[in-house]
Amino acid sequence: MAANSSPSAFEKEQIFGMAEKEMEYRVELFNKMTQTCFKKCVDERYKESELNMGENSCIDRCVSKYWQVNNLIGQLLGSGRPPM
Repeated sequence: MAANSSPSAFEKEQIFGMAEKEMEYRVELFNKMTQTCFKKCVDERYKESELNMGENSCIDRCVSKYWQVNNLIGQLLGSGRPPM
C-alpha cells in the first residue's frame, strides 16, 4: 500500500480480520484470567453477597501477577503481546 493511496478491498479485509482476531484474543485472555483468579481467591461456599477484603486483595494480586507473567512470556517469545 503506497503512502497516499487508500487500502484495497483485500487489504481492508485483512485489517478487519486481524482486528477481529485481536479482539477474540483479548476476550479469551480476560476470561482465562477471571476464571483462574476467581477459583484461586474466592471460597466455594458463598457467605456474603460481596467479596471480603482478603478476597479483594487476593484477586488484585492474582490479576497483577497474571498480567505480568503473560507480558513477560510475550516479550520472551518476541510477539510484543502476551500469549494465551
